[in-house]
Amino acid sequence: MKVFITSMLTIDLDSERWECASCGHDIGNARDNYKKGLLVRERDPSEVHAPILDKEKYDFTFSPDPDWCAILEYCCPNCGHLAEVEYLPPGHPPAHDIELDIDALKAQWAKREPLDKPVLGPDFVAPPHSH
Repeated sequence: MKVFITSMLTIDLDSERWECASCGHDIGNARDNYKKGLLVRERDPSEVHAPILDKEKYDFTFSPDPDWCAILEYCCPNCGHLAEVEYLPPGHPPAHDIELDIDALKAQWAKREPLDKPVLGPDFVAPPHSH
């Protein structure tokens, strides 16, 4: 069974693999950081946040300083779908931002119907909690 973790990421609980929610591409082991299986593009912070003030006149322009801030975009290597964007100190390893209890997830979803798309907001009704 495939479970949506984000609008971009699913987990195949049978194979315990991360997958791209857009194209189904295998991204990697679901017990590991999904970012290891994605393409990474480092962006110049001034491309993302254009300087508001003249760089020739001012040290601080409201654009992040590239000596202090790296902007990393993570994309599916198959379809290019953007999965995540991180703001990190330059040289910092990718954040491990999603770590799930796969065994608990398998037990939880064993009692549910599979979904063909993410369900969010007022349309989602969680199943009754059993003790």
